[in-house]
Amino acid sequence: MKNTSDAVIPPSADWNAQAAEFDEEPDHGLRAPEVRAAWADRLRSWLPPRPSEVLDLGCGTGSLSLLAAEQGHRVTGVDSAPAMLERARAKLAGHDARFLLGDAAQPPVAEGAYDVVLVRHVLWTLPDPARVLAHWRRLLRPGGRLVLVEGVWGTLSPVGIPADRLTSLLAPLAAEVRLERLSDESPLWGRAVDDERYAVVAVV
Repeated sequence: MKNTSDAVIPPSADWNAQAAEFDEEPDHGLRAPEVRAAWADRLRSWLPPRPSEVLDLGCGTGSLSLLAAEQGHRVTGVDSAPAMLERARAKLAGHDARFLLGDAAQPPVAEGAYDVVLVRHVLWTLPDPARVLAHWRRLLRPGGRLVLVEGVWGTLSPVGIPADRLTSLLAPLAAEVRLERLSDESPLWGRAVDDERYAVVAVV
């Protein structure tokens, strides 16, 4: 993830401290109408057309959770920062959503209960992506899908997970893996970017 100075926020960041300003970043808060519309369109293409159970891991302040709920899905959000969850609950008040405190790698939810596991800019922070992906797959119902938005940030000391690595990790877990490059989609980010950003939809 990036903050408003365009510097990478390290995995060890205090997310409770980040919560107050988290939505100031265009692609976090989705406050600009064109950014919000761009994410809504992408999410609509990634999620099932029918109302579904969506698990948003590392949900932060709930911006993607809100878009999914507005599109008719029932959302469960999980985050390790109570301050993030407080904002997510307020943002989705009145929607079909619940938010749980927990670790994205081992969320406090039942296996086989979800149609979608949605994760944005979280997998790269976790120490064993292969193990985590295998666990996330077990949370899905048959025919469910992983929707993963990831990237690689920085030039001198890049961090992240390259698309080719993620697709190779997903290959033994999924019947279909679809990669979408997002670096050139400036409306998603509220500005032009020159690093690697992408989404992978893996149907199990």
